[in-house]
Order: sequence, then C-alpha cells, then structure tokens
Amino acid sequence: MIYIVRHGETAKNKAQVLQGRSNAPLNDAGRLQAAKVRDFFANAGIRFDKVYSSPLTRAVQTGEIIAEKSSPLTRAVQTGEIIAENVPVVTDDRLIEMDYGPYEGMDLNNPLPEVMEFFRDFVHNPAPKGMEQLSDVVARTGEFLEEVRQEAEFGNLLISTHAIAMKGALEYLTPESKGAYWSKYIGNCAVYGVEVTAEGWGRPVFVYGG
Repeated sequence: MIYIVRHGETAKNKAQVLQGRSNAPLNDAGRLQAAKVRDFFANAGIRFDKVYSSPLTRAVQTGEIIAEKSSPLTRAVQTGEIIAENVPVVTDDRLIEMDYGPYEGMDLNNPLPEVMEFFRDFVHNPAPKGMEQLSDVVARTGEFLEEVRQEAEFGNLLISTHAIAMKGALEYLTPESKGAYWSKYIGNCAVYGVEVTAEGWGRPVFVYGG
C-alpha cells in the first residue's frame, strides 16, 4: 500500500504565497498537523516499511513526524524487549513541488493575469512561460511511482510531497480523471492511499485530512 501525504503548513502557506521550490520549514500548526496524521496511522495499526520524501524541508519534516517509531516492530536480542525504530526518510527529487519559476513567491490573493488564466482551466491552459508544465509533473511522479511499485506490493510506503506534485501522482494513477485532480483542493497533511498488487495499481482513495 502506498500512502501519499501533502506536507504540513508553513508560514508561506499561511501568508497565501505561491510556494514551490522555496525551502520553508513547517510552522507550529504544520508540525501539529503532521503529528495528528501520525496518531491517525498509529491508531489504525498502520506502520511504514519505508518513507520517501521530496527533498524540501517541509516535506522531510512531515515524513519524519508521521513515521516516528513507525517501523515494523522488532525484538531486542538480549532483553527480548519489543522496540520500534524510526524509519529513515529517503529523499527523491522527483517528488519536489512544481517549479513556479518567476512566479515563485507571488501573492495568491493578487495573482498576475497569466497565472489567473492558468488557474482558471488547468487542463486546457498551459502553465505560463517559466513554470514547469503539468505534464512534466505527471511524468516525473509517475516514473517514481513505477520504481517503488514492487516495494509497495509487500509493505506500506509513505510518500511525503506537495500539493501539485501530489496531484500529478494522482493524475498518473487515474488517467481516466482527465485532469480532475488539478482543480481539486488538497489541504495540508491530506492523505490519499492506493493499493498495489501484482496486477497493477488500485484506485486512489481519500484517507485523511482536508
């Protein structure tokens, strides 16, 4: 099973600033959001065999918090004590957020006209010049998913990423959606899950969050 989570809140999220490759850490609210996801998985008895993350700090921090003491339980050789060690977070550049180019840091309450046009119809309007195209986001996240698919057949993987990168992954997993995820709201620390079998990908389902 693969679980995909958007990172927790940052100061830039709170300020309604377009945040792509800038490397802001989680704020207090973001850390609390990630802790709630951790508790949700713990209460459901779900542990992670491996955690992958975007290299950006906010995603790494989210993955680390959610996966605290989440590895499969092991027994200490000498004492017989049951212990749970933290799963290390492995970063992959293909999970990074969309590159907004010259529009990085733009005030989302007062977007530029060309960005407004893009936001109005993601499916038919290409990203403005200098931005990464959505097709490229789908391609790189899809490539990553195919590489880890076999791992997910035999265990639980957590992927900590960003809103647009997450939507790109969901678009890859459900090509019949024809772009429906681009305009779908995915809040901080929202989680989707997808079952993986030898036959291929299941359909992503909403698991937790906003």
